[in-house]
Amino acid sequence: MNPADINPHLWAALAATVAAQILKLALVGVTERRFAPERLLETGGMPSSHSAAVSALAISVGLGEGWASTMFAVSAVLAAIVMYDATGIRRAAGMQAQMINDLVSELSHLFDDGFRPQSLQTLLGHTYPQVLVGSILGVITAFVLQ
Repeated sequence: MNPADINPHLWAALAATVAAQILKLALVGVTERRFAPERLLETGGMPSSHSAAVSALAISVGLGEGWASTMFAVSAVLAAIVMYDATGIRRAAGMQAQMINDLVSELSHLFDDGFRPQSLQTLLGHTYPQVLVGSILGVITAFVLQ
């Protein structure tokens, strides 16, 4: 299968996702002065790769299929749900995980010897700026690839 035969809207979403993940890696390198390749596969952080993907998809569909098309409506609603979820439910879950990790750390002296609970993942959701930057990255990606 020729890569050019793959749906251009899918390409836009994939390219935006990859760009966001690479940007996360670069931002960690600049701000924390360390190489953190694990950031390429993690969720959360700046920018939101989920927001980049769904924004790129929606804009690409709008540009390619038309702003009045059913596919644009579906992809725009999907984008709104994903971005709302990233700043709402997933962010709250990440904050709760951080609080639980802090409690476990403070109360670790109460655990039996040999029992070490695993830390919960805290990079689950996004702040509004992370979602905004991800969506802007997605829009730019869609326009560049169209």
